[in-house]
Amino acid sequence: MSGMLYRLSVVHRKLDEEIRREARRRNPDGFRLLRLKKLKLAVKDRLAGHWKRAIATGA
Repeated sequence: MSGMLYRLSVVHRKLDEEIRREARRRNPDGFRLLRLKKLKLAVKDRLAGHWKRAIATGA
């Protein structure tokens, strides 16, 4: 796994943990949850792009 894929997967996991933590709060901040989810989706899209390039190049 390349360094970029590893870093993106770590960021994705941390965002997922933060989303769960915020959602469990007594009064979750809806705007913060929305922002975290959008960031997680952006990271997921970048991960998918890197995986596609890695597969295409045979790495």
